[in-house]
Amino acid sequence: MHMSLSKKEKNATSQLLWTPSPTRRQSSNMYRFMQRLNRSRGLSLEEYQDLYTWSINHISDFWEEVWKETGLHYSKSYTRVVDDENKMPGARWFEGARLNFAENLLRYRDSNTALIFRGEDKIRRTLTYADLYQETASVAAALRQMGVVPGDRVAGFMPNMPETIIFMLAATSIGAVWSSCSPDFGIKGVVDRFGQIRPKVIVAADGYFFKGNSLSCLAPLSSIMEQIPSIEALVVVPYISVSPDISALPRVIVYEDFGINDPEMRFEQLAFDHPLYIMFSSGTTGLPKCMVQSAGGVLIHQMKELMLHTDLKREDTLFYFTTCGWMMWNWLTCGLSLGATLVLFDGNPFHPQPDALWRMVEDEKISIFGTSPGYIAALRNAGVHPGVKFDLSNLRTLLSTGSVLSNEDFKFIYERIADDIQLSSISGGSDLNGCFALGNPLDPVYAGELQCLGLGMKVAAYDPYGTPLIGKKGELVCEKAFPSMPLMFWADENGARYQSAYFDQYPGVWAHGDFIEITSQGRVIIYGRSDATLNPGGVRIGTAEIYRSIDQVPGIEDSVVVGQDWKNDVRVILFVKLVDGVSLTDAMKADICSEIRTQISPRHVPAKIIPVPDIPYTLNMKKVELAVRNVIHNRPVKNTDALKNPAALHFFTNRPELAE
Repeated sequence: MHMSLSKKEKNATSQLLWTPSPTRRQSSNMYRFMQRLNRSRGLSLEEYQDLYTWSINHISDFWEEVWKETGLHYSKSYTRVVDDENKMPGARWFEGARLNFAENLLRYRDSNTALIFRGEDKIRRTLTYADLYQETASVAAALRQMGVVPGDRVAGFMPNMPETIIFMLAATSIGAVWSSCSPDFGIKGVVDRFGQIRPKVIVAADGYFFKGNSLSCLAPLSSIMEQIPSIEALVVVPYISVSPDISALPRVIVYEDFGINDPEMRFEQLAFDHPLYIMFSSGTTGLPKCMVQSAGGVLIHQMKELMLHTDLKREDTLFYFTTCGWMMWNWLTCGLSLGATLVLFDGNPFHPQPDALWRMVEDEKISIFGTSPGYIAALRNAGVHPGVKFDLSNLRTLLSTGSVLSNEDFKFIYERIADDIQLSSISGGSDLNGCFALGNPLDPVYAGELQCLGLGMKVAAYDPYGTPLIGKKGELVCEKAFPSMPLMFWADENGARYQSAYFDQYPGVWAHGDFIEITSQGRVIIYGRSDATLNPGGVRIGTAEIYRSIDQVPGIEDSVVVGQDWKNDVRVILFVKLVDGVSLTDAMKADICSEIRTQISPRHVPAKIIPVPDIPYTLNMKKVELAVRNVIHNRPVKNTDALKNPAALHFFTNRPELAE
């Protein structure tokens, strides 16, 4: 039976890398869903593109069918699917329905394995679905006793470990709103986020592991508690120490002393659009935007992607290399709703050897593996060939997101990892906690292309005048409402920030900030962000956060930070304008790097720090990062008339430091 392409066939077809066998197609959740639609709705859908076209032309009918297919648990059904699919923002979904997000993720309560935790320090723990339910019930009872009610915020400053999921489920079972940051966020990065949303309770590990070192979080926690007075209780999870010294922390309790024995959970039955998560933007233009997302919207959207596009089933073991500061953590946790086994990992993926994660794939029999293009490129550059060294026979799907996956890395995956897997390069954002373009189990994989647009997502590539393009680069837009759109931005009382974030460019149409191309076959090519967000290693961060951090370093008058495309990833380049009489010494570079490492994260320390005499600004005094980025990539800068000091761009041209 034909499962994958031989080398000869790959060469003959140029970019075609893999095609699913008839058996794989017909055993997929997507195929079953399509056949059920054909029977129940009198359709004759045969291929993915037929299904996609129907889904965007019949938005209400499609999402009603997803509601049925996912088997959502609810106490009260809806009166209508959507009030107006053309209303963005503000469309109301599944009005009248009452449900609970955590109840849907805890629908299985048996002896199957729910979570496998693997720490860099060789810690391994497992929890069954029954264990997960009981642990969550205990924490939820304690949160209730503490006075947590629907709408309160509960936050996590945590590694990707079971207690993070337990706290999220416990909080959302009550109707509290969850937000999280990973422990490698600096103090300012955490305060800039949690300080805005004023959580009542925060859960934090005593530290985390990275490259063989244990790093304590206790001192940062003391500062965070000092700066966020809304926090009534801090729960510390021992991780790097069995008995962490918490004597200096206020309002603190150790995790083992927190829970209350409660064999039965009470799941608050809430509206479909009850707030679930607050996700944060990268902070490009100031403090990060706080995007409030709905319980029902995130649930049905992520279940659609996991069940249909990823073909996740109960017998699968799902892994995504992510931290709790990235939306892929939220996406991964929703795999519990389908009864799969989730693998959680904390640490550096190259420790103690570059192939560490692939040993884990073999040991845990992982069937769906998720990562970033930066990790794939690093594997290739390190000469790692996982398919030769390890038994990857259980692996059937590899997911990649966070930045653009190069053609070279598409091919590396099939040549060096496995030649009979579905490679799903996926693209979306924290804004929707999901994807606009991704994979599907019915179609072939071509190098450099995402397999398809997401079901129910009426995506187009627009030119500057709002004309849809096929086969040409354009701005990624979504022309119809979708359930996981943010309800609002936190503290955005008149909705002005929400409106300007997505709808000012094309009124009534969501503009996402990516440049894409939609091919005539319905596949998608991503060309990267159309704004100035930095994305080293697939981890997004805004330039404003770096500026706020280096403001603490004496001798710097001004600066501009950009991402430089480098070896199939992005590296951070910082240009500094120094105070008169000050020189850029090694000591100053070390101070800058230390500030960014401490306040932001080690991932965002600049690869190069370069002095320049001037920084370019627009006439209304906005720093022009995109223009600088274009210059260092030898691309033309349009509309220099809008610059206050266009001659400053010459200082960034042909810099020899950027070639090494």
